[in-house]
Amino acid sequence: MTPTKKAYGYVTRVRDKRTQVLVFRHKGIPEAGIQIPKGTVNQGENTFNAVIREMKEETGIQRFEVEKLISVDYWETDDGAVHNRYFYKIVCHEMADEWEHNPTGGGEEKGLTFQFFWISSDEEVELIRGHADYLKTIFNDK
Repeated sequence: MTPTKKAYGYVTRVRDKRTQVLVFRHKGIPEAGIQIPKGTVNQGENTFNAVIREMKEETGIQRFEVEKLISVDYWETDDGAVHNRYFYKIVCHEMADEWEHNPTGGGEEKGLTFQFFWISSDEEVELIRGHADYLKTIFNDK
Protein backbone atom coordinates (compact mmCIF):
# COMPACT_ATOMS: atom_id res chain seq x y z
CA MET A 1 0.00 0.00 0.00
CA THR A 2 1.39 3.38 -1.03
CA PRO A 3 1.60 5.94 1.82
CA THR A 4 -0.68 8.97 1.55
CA LYS A 5 1.27 12.23 1.29
CA LYS A 6 0.19 14.87 3.82
CA ALA A 7 1.31 18.51 4.04
CA TYR A 8 1.33 20.05 7.55
CA GLY A 9 1.78 23.74 8.30
CA TYR A 10 3.14 25.27 11.47
CA VAL A 11 1.79 28.75 10.76
CA THR A 12 3.76 31.21 12.90
CA ARG A 13 3.70 34.86 13.86
CA VAL A 14 5.68 36.95 16.35
CA ARG A 15 3.84 38.87 19.09
CA ASP A 16 5.66 40.69 21.89
CA LYS A 17 8.94 39.14 20.67
CA ARG A 18 7.52 35.62 21.12
CA THR A 19 6.85 33.09 18.40
CA GLN A 20 3.28 31.85 18.28
CA VAL A 21 1.81 28.92 16.35
CA LEU A 22 -1.68 28.73 14.89
CA VAL A 23 -3.93 25.89 16.07
CA PHE A 24 -7.64 25.14 15.82
CA ARG A 25 -10.60 23.23 17.23
CA HIS A 26 -13.61 21.88 15.35
CA LYS A 27 -16.60 23.93 16.53
CA GLY A 28 -19.02 21.63 18.31
CA ILE A 29 -16.78 18.55 17.99
CA PRO A 30 -14.49 18.53 21.06
CA GLU A 31 -13.41 14.93 20.44
CA ALA A 32 -11.58 16.10 17.28
CA GLY A 33 -9.00 17.73 19.57
CA ILE A 34 -6.70 20.65 18.90
CA GLN A 35 -4.86 20.50 15.58
CA ILE A 36 -2.56 22.33 13.21
CA PRO A 37 -3.66 22.91 9.60
CA LYS A 38 -2.83 20.07 7.25
CA GLY A 39 -4.18 18.16 4.30
CA THR A 40 -3.69 15.57 1.62
CA VAL A 41 -1.34 16.21 -1.29
CA ASN A 42 -3.24 15.78 -4.56
CA GLN A 43 -2.05 13.40 -7.27
CA GLY A 44 0.68 15.16 -9.30
CA GLU A 45 0.95 18.04 -6.80
CA ASN A 46 4.23 18.77 -5.02
CA THR A 47 4.18 19.16 -1.24
CA PHE A 48 5.23 22.83 -1.35
CA ASN A 49 2.22 23.77 -3.49
CA ALA A 50 0.00 21.47 -1.42
CA VAL A 51 0.88 23.19 1.85
CA ILE A 52 0.09 26.58 0.30
CA ARG A 53 -3.27 25.34 -0.98
CA GLU A 54 -4.16 23.60 2.29
CA MET A 55 -3.29 26.62 4.44
CA LYS A 56 -5.55 28.84 2.32
CA GLU A 57 -8.41 26.29 2.31
CA GLU A 58 -8.26 25.42 6.01
CA THR A 59 -7.40 28.78 7.60
CA GLY A 60 -8.69 31.43 5.20
CA ILE A 61 -5.28 33.13 5.38
CA GLN A 62 -4.26 34.32 1.92
CA ARG A 63 -0.93 36.10 2.58
CA PHE A 64 1.94 34.15 4.13
CA GLU A 65 5.41 32.85 3.32
CA VAL A 66 6.49 29.23 3.37
CA GLU A 67 9.83 29.62 5.15
CA LYS A 68 11.19 26.08 5.10
CA LEU A 69 10.56 22.36 5.15
CA ILE A 70 11.17 21.23 8.74
CA SER A 71 10.86 17.47 8.48
CA VAL A 72 9.68 14.55 6.37
CA ASP A 73 8.65 11.28 7.99
CA TYR A 74 6.40 8.23 7.78
CA TRP A 75 3.69 7.86 10.38
CA GLU A 76 1.09 5.18 11.05
CA THR A 77 -2.42 6.34 11.93
CA ASP A 78 -4.64 4.67 14.52
CA ASP A 79 -6.40 2.72 11.76
CA GLY A 80 -3.11 1.42 10.29
CA ALA A 81 -2.84 3.74 7.28
CA VAL A 82 0.64 5.12 6.59
CA HIS A 83 1.16 8.81 5.92
CA ASN A 84 4.26 10.34 4.35
CA ARG A 85 4.21 13.63 6.27
CA TYR A 86 5.83 16.91 5.19
CA PHE A 87 6.02 19.58 7.93
CA TYR A 88 6.58 23.20 6.87
CA LYS A 89 7.23 26.37 8.83
CA ILE A 90 5.02 29.17 7.55
CA VAL A 91 5.36 32.84 8.51
CA CYS A 92 2.30 35.08 8.72
CA HIS A 93 2.67 38.72 9.73
CA GLU A 94 -0.73 40.15 10.59
CA MET A 95 -3.63 38.03 11.74
CA ALA A 96 -6.44 38.32 14.26
CA ASP A 97 -5.93 36.67 17.64
CA GLU A 98 -8.92 34.36 17.08
CA TRP A 99 -11.33 33.65 14.22
CA GLU A 100 -13.64 31.04 12.74
CA HIS A 101 -13.37 29.69 9.21
CA ASN A 102 -15.34 27.20 7.15
CA PRO A 103 -12.75 25.17 5.22
CA THR A 104 -13.17 25.33 1.45
CA GLY A 105 -11.47 22.09 0.41
CA GLY A 106 -14.66 20.02 0.46
CA GLY A 107 -14.70 16.32 1.24
CA GLU A 108 -14.77 15.41 4.94
CA GLU A 109 -14.48 19.09 5.92
CA LYS A 110 -17.68 20.20 4.16
CA GLY A 111 -19.97 21.91 6.67
CA LEU A 112 -17.34 22.16 9.42
CA THR A 113 -16.28 25.31 11.24
CA PHE A 114 -12.72 25.64 12.53
CA GLN A 115 -11.99 27.92 15.51
CA PHE A 116 -8.45 29.30 15.23
CA PHE A 117 -6.21 30.68 17.97
CA TRP A 118 -2.48 31.06 18.69
CA ILE A 119 -0.28 29.29 21.23
CA SER A 120 3.02 30.59 22.61
CA SER A 121 4.67 27.36 23.79
CA ASP A 122 4.69 23.65 23.04
CA GLU A 123 3.23 23.02 26.51
CA GLU A 124 0.27 25.41 26.31
CA VAL A 125 -2.21 22.92 24.81
CA GLU A 126 -2.20 19.24 23.93
CA LEU A 127 -2.42 18.70 20.19
CA ILE A 128 -3.91 15.53 18.74
CA ARG A 129 -1.55 12.63 18.17
CA GLY A 130 1.19 13.43 15.67
CA HIS A 131 0.51 17.15 15.28
CA ALA A 132 3.03 18.27 17.92
CA ASP A 133 5.84 16.03 16.68
CA TYR A 134 7.99 18.98 15.49
CA LEU A 135 6.45 21.80 17.54
CA LYS A 136 9.54 22.11 19.78
CA THR A 137 11.56 22.81 16.62
CA ILE A 138 9.42 25.88 15.95
CA PHE A 139 9.63 27.29 19.47
CA ASN A 140 13.38 26.58 19.71
CA ASP A 141 14.15 28.06 16.27
CA LYS A 142 16.07 31.32 16.70
